[in-house]
Amino acid sequence: MARTLATMLTLTTYGTWLRGDARGWVDAGTIFPPDPVLEASDRRQMKHPPFRFAECDWRPVGDWIGTALGQRLGVAIFAMTVQSWHVHIVIGPTAHDVSCVVKCAKDAVRWAMRPGRPIWGDGYDKRFCFDGASALAQIAYVEEHNLARGRPARSWPFILDPPFAA
Repeated sequence: MARTLATMLTLTTYGTWLRGDARGWVDAGTIFPPDPVLEASDRRQMKHPPFRFAECDWRPVGDWIGTALGQRLGVAIFAMTVQSWHVHIVIGPTAHDVSCVVKCAKDAVRWAMRPGRPIWGDGYDKRFCFDGASALAQIAYVEEHNLARGRPARSWPFILDPPFAA
């Protein structure tokens, strides 16, 4: 298997992407079509309303994630965006399991906010990039989220240039 140059992680907030969602959904790597009955069932089982980050949260949430991943795990971050219902992070190669990186990021935000309720959805999505072109495409995708919100593409000082950049 080729060496992983980058990995894009997507973390969703609690209750904002349920099984059966109209956008489609994934279970054990299989993509499923919308299922309004399943989504309604999952929504009824929620113990809290969906969680969304306020616009004023995006900067500190990114700071907490960047600090935790950089200082605790030594993970290089090539791109990140914080949106109301999800966070995208593109990280460089790491010896840590992806689940460890995700747990570190989620825990940092949970600890800093101390909301007294769930803020993250279960699981996460990961996209492995094995060549420079796919890694740069994922980085551009994440940066476009920031630009669409009127933010700088690289909104935090810890964002690094990938070594494979042209």
